[in-house]
Amino acid sequence: MNAATKPVKPAAERAPSYYSATLNEETHYPSLQGQVSVDVAIIGGGFTGVATAVELAERGLKVAIVETHKIGWGATGRNGGQVTGSLSGDAAMRKQMRNTLGEEVDDFIWHLRWRGHEIIKNRVQKYGIQCDLRHGHLHAAMKPSHMDELQASYAEAMERGMGDEVTLLDAAGVREHLASDIYMGAIKNTRNMHLHPLNLCIGEAKAAESLGALIFEHSEVLDIIHGPRPTVVTSGGRIDAAQVMLAGDVYHKLERKQLKGMIFPAMGGIVTTAPLGAELIEAINPFDLAVYDCRFVLDYYRMTTDGRLLFGGGANYSGRDSRDIAGELRPCIERTFPQLKGVQIDFQWSCAMGIVMNRIPQLGKLSQNVWYCQGYSGHGIATTHIMGEIMANALTGTLGHYDTFAACKHIKVPMGDVFGNPMLAAGMWYYQMMEKLR
Repeated sequence: MNAATKPVKPAAERAPSYYSATLNEETHYPSLQGQVSVDVAIIGGGFTGVATAVELAERGLKVAIVETHKIGWGATGRNGGQVTGSLSGDAAMRKQMRNTLGEEVDDFIWHLRWRGHEIIKNRVQKYGIQCDLRHGHLHAAMKPSHMDELQASYAEAMERGMGDEVTLLDAAGVREHLASDIYMGAIKNTRNMHLHPLNLCIGEAKAAESLGALIFEHSEVLDIIHGPRPTVVTSGGRIDAAQVMLAGDVYHKLERKQLKGMIFPAMGGIVTTAPLGAELIEAINPFDLAVYDCRFVLDYYRMTTDGRLLFGGGANYSGRDSRDIAGELRPCIERTFPQLKGVQIDFQWSCAMGIVMNRIPQLGKLSQNVWYCQGYSGHGIATTHIMGEIMANALTGTLGHYDTFAACKHIKVPMGDVFGNPMLAAGMWYYQMMEKLR
């Protein structure tokens, strides 16, 4: 049964989102009490932590996840639900990783783009996770310079053997797929996916638990005690482990001496309309495609399984929630689909994205056996699963891909809490101005 037909009352602390309102099941994991000993302790119950836990538990390791709120509480359970072969920061990644990989860097990045899709599809099938997984996506152009980018991407996809999965559409071709006149063209990609991210994360946590993983909610980590066998400390208990992994992304304040100034929150807004009805859905998006455009600060949207338009866009770089998300996004909806002018909006919520200045995910060590993994800059669903596999390999002794990422240099903003978000806002303003000029 899909999420739309099996609603469950969400916990009060979850965001007032469509995803929370359409849970398959709520989580009821205990808080940490007393002393626990495991192979790997993971701090953070979002996609990074849960995906890594599944990988490790499948290999027979004893794993514990410790989460401040609820599994999937943060960006994991609030995002746009699109699983695309786009890596944030791929240009910077290619430039830096060439020093490590040489001429193999292009192949490495290309295959990395799609690894998350494989992991998610296989996991959903293996564990029977009901998360409304569907295929089909448009990457849409709004100006001639966007079409140049899409043509280059399409050519690479064809060279890489994706001819049966991608189609380059002109404006007329887009209008056959969307009842919108704002696009000049698009790449249609049937490998890309869209899904219910909160139900996916909760399903993966359940899979990890079935493999022996311990999961603790409402257990904020107060400290990490480093040493030969590090310890994770909460108000109610302690976890000692052979290794610890910090996977809280932008939602935690731990290890500030080393991590402060490396990642910053950008607040994205998402709304979901009232159900549109079969006739209107068939008119505006007959092939059930997820869509995002080519702008640096973009709009993205898709249909839910119960016939709503889920629409996100823009970003607030102050690090604070917008006061009127629906008011900000309604003009974008109505510009895209004039047929939806005045449409009722049933849900609105925000999502804190962890933004890295150069957009390359940050992997590293805080001490000999304390690791961190963070920073997906708005491309988290696929990338977290890729990083979960890479981190699980590293934690079990295979360091190849981890070393490639760990070798990347990152900009650390001095007094990041004071200057980080203003610098981010200024950078975003610059890119938005450049977007208007290109």
